[in-house]
Amino acid sequence: MKEEFERIKGILKETNSWFKVIKHKPVFTSEEAARARGVELRQGVKAMVFKLKEKFVVALVPADRKVDTKKLKKLVGGKPKLASPKEVFAVTNCKIGAVPPFGHKTKLEIFADIGIFANDMVDFNAGLNEVSIQMHGNDLKKVLSKVGVVFCEIRK
Repeated sequence: MKEEFERIKGILKETNSWFKVIKHKPVFTSEEAARARGVELRQGVKAMVFKLKEKFVVALVPADRKVDTKKLKKLVGGKPKLASPKEVFAVTNCKIGAVPPFGHKTKLEIFADIGIFANDMVDFNAGLNEVSIQMHGNDLKKVLSKVGVVFCEIRK
């Protein structure tokens, strides 16, 4: 929510990353977000929360792709199940569609598909369904490295 948005902006400023805040109508899917931002779907970064037995992880993939749960399973050592909206809110303080790639309320292990860096510019929701951030893909990689992300291939 608002505090997540402020936390994300703080992390971006700490890393001297260029970013632009985009305000738009509330969006709940990657397709809606791309339309509202006026960008191609592949430019978006989709953040999905998965539940394992007793922990939650975040998987980041290009918005035009899906998470390959078989590949994710090999990385996390258990069967990942998509978290419910209630569980997502409990660990991120965000509604479905607003989960950012980093800056979560709870320290979560994050798995970032390297395909998210294929575009010069990337966009993602910033803790609010009506606010997105646009930034350079290289800057996002720098930020994710700083917050401790596992870079991998988990897209279908």
